[in-house]
Amino acid sequence: MTLASMARKYEARKAPERKVATSAMIASLAAEGYDTVAAPFGHALVEAAKTDDRIVGLSADLSKYTDLHVFADAMPERFYQMGMAEQLLMSVAAGMARERFLPFATTYAVFAARRAYDFIAMAIAEENLPVKIVCALPGLTTGYGPSHQATEDLAIFRGLPNMTLIDPCDAVDVAGMVPAMVAHEGPVYARLLRGKVPSVLTRHRPDYRFELGRAQVIREGGDVLVISSGIMTMRALDAAEKLAGDRIDVAVLHVPTIKPLDVETILAESQAGGRLVVTAENHTVNGGLGEAVARELLTAGVASRFRMIALPDEFLEAGALPTLHEMYGLSVDRVAAQIKSWL
Repeated sequence: MTLASMARKYEARKAPERKVATSAMIASLAAEGYDTVAAPFGHALVEAAKTDDRIVGLSADLSKYTDLHVFADAMPERFYQMGMAEQLLMSVAAGMARERFLPFATTYAVFAARRAYDFIAMAIAEENLPVKIVCALPGLTTGYGPSHQATEDLAIFRGLPNMTLIDPCDAVDVAGMVPAMVAHEGPVYARLLRGKVPSVLTRHRPDYRFELGRAQVIREGGDVLVISSGIMTMRALDAAEKLAGDRIDVAVLHVPTIKPLDVETILAESQAGGRLVVTAENHTVNGGLGEAVARELLTAGVASRFRMIALPDEFLEAGALPTLHEMYGLSVDRVAAQIKSWL
């Protein structure tokens, strides 16, 4: 570390203009008024494993923090604790897949994307093995700073052939993605919301069901189309309700599968009604949903007015999660204000 870099590391940080009071470094993502479901991934995996004896669970010392402990408690003979060794975790999962098992490997998103990438690429993706990689703390869902904030994970894995990418919004998506991952023949990387996960989508659209590779309109609107994934669909829906008070009519298209992208639906919705098109994602502006949608709009010749809501191209601060969401534009108020400013 150079003297200059040391000075930058320890220099005083500029405080955000507005802070949200909380003592929690990892806070609930649930907005006011939403019910929550405890550990939807763990319980869905147990249900799937009851009828499919190929399913096994593996974790790199993080089963409690990826909700895989629910599976481990229910089926201890099918659970494997690999210790703090993510490369070993992925290599063993690949070996088990070759022996006709269906491994679900869990860790934090930063550890899969940064530490174990080469092992995932060579042992899993190149061989097109059915390893399901399920990772907690995606994007800005923790306040513990760059070591735990996987703000670039989708960009890293989007470039990997054979890899399917899922970014669920809520408990409905998390529970629904598990059987879809079991049915999918190739490797999957899924972002994970863990603990008490809000149930959002069926409140706005009661008939919603997760479908791999399909984007779905959750809310109709004539002025703005927000194309969103992950927790930003929840934020977009809440912002849409807030903007309705200003007579701004916002539609929300939820895109839980980042790869393969539902290009047909995205193009059809983007061309409807001359609306402002805004992408919203819990990910860096580089290489995620926003850039993927922009490419499709440009190559198809769709001349939509286009804006992006995403995290900046920088290492983010540590702190209380609501404060960070406000600072980096992911809070409901900031999303609503950005959309309003573009009209």
